[in-house]
Amino acid sequence: MLTNTFYHIQRIGLITETKLWDVGIHNWELFNQSQEIPLSRNKVTSMLPALEESSRQLHSGNPHYFIQHLPVNQYWRLFSHFRDTVAYLDIETTGLENWCNEITTIALYDGQRIHTYVNGQNLDDFVRDIERFKIIVTYNGRCFDVPFIQHYFKIQLNHVHIDLRYILKSLGFSGGLKGCERQMGIDRGDLSDIDGYYAVILWDAYRRTGDERNLKMLLDYNSADARNLETLMVTAYNMKLKGTPFYETHRIS
Repeated sequence: MLTNTFYHIQRIGLITETKLWDVGIHNWELFNQSQEIPLSRNKVTSMLPALEESSRQLHSGNPHYFIQHLPVNQYWRLFSHFRDTVAYLDIETTGLENWCNEITTIALYDGQRIHTYVNGQNLDDFVRDIERFKIIVTYNGRCFDVPFIQHYFKIQLNHVHIDLRYILKSLGFSGGLKGCERQMGIDRGDLSDIDGYYAVILWDAYRRTGDERNLKMLLDYNSADARNLETLMVTAYNMKLKGTPFYETHRIS
């Protein structure tokens, strides 16, 4: 979808982008080849170097270039091109305030396998592992997960960040991660009754008793959060495509 996008170019809005699509200029290459572009000569002239730079940046694998002029609910456009560099991320904590609470567990899903990190065991390994990725996908991570991680580890996450809360809201879905899952028909099975509050209880029980069953349940819950982010991301991407001419050719599984 990224090579079909013109919205990231300065002074090009959704209306102009749609106008280009409507006359068959569906991608950067066709724009360069077209003799009849329904825009002023000055605008066409200003767009040509921007499209050349877009091609260079995409070829070099730099997603940051494209988010400079895209609103957060349009970050979905990067997904299919950079899917192999995405980390789906979710954390559990002892409370909501990062200045007085701790991260208990982190689940990181790379689309193939789950990586889990546990306070007191391997939590610090997360700082090294997250650097392998260019994009992180969260739900409400702009307000919670990412600021909490940055404060806790004293690091800066410079990844492109796709927060599904904003994309799903633009599609009419709300009510938190699990609320969106239910609306999309995602069933967590035995984990359906566990929420963030119960995750705190599980961690407390594990620390007090050392019972590994509490930790396993917490990690299962945390991992389900991370895995389901991919399903939500793919579903949201395909739903967004329905508003473009590219649904039949670009939708992904």
